[in-house]
Amino acid sequence: MKIKKGDKVKVMAGKDKGRTGTVEKVFIKAGKILVGGVNIYKKHAKSRDGKDKGGIIDITKPLPASSLSLICPKCGKVVRVGYQVEKSGEKNRICKKCKEVI
Repeated sequence: MKIKKGDKVKVMAGKDKGRTGTVEKVFIKAGKILVGGVNIYKKHAKSRDGKDKGGIIDITKPLPASSLSLICPKCGKVVRVGYQVEKSGEKNRICKKCKEVI
């Protein structure tokens, strides 16, 4: 997967189209990504053992990786990600627009 934890992404499809956020967690097998502050739903929770308060809470649900695009930290644009292998054998992600290492 070309998007990693800590990357800044933009939602390209769905109810939150156009919003940006930071990746909190990546679910590789499911092909989904959890983005902070995006795709928020309400959940009705019942109080348990007196510790947890009941009520309506906000939860963030993961989005499909195909509906997200990476924002390059150097040029600040929505970009595609490429790879470049160094002579030392190190593999780096690069921005396809500005050719800088992400």
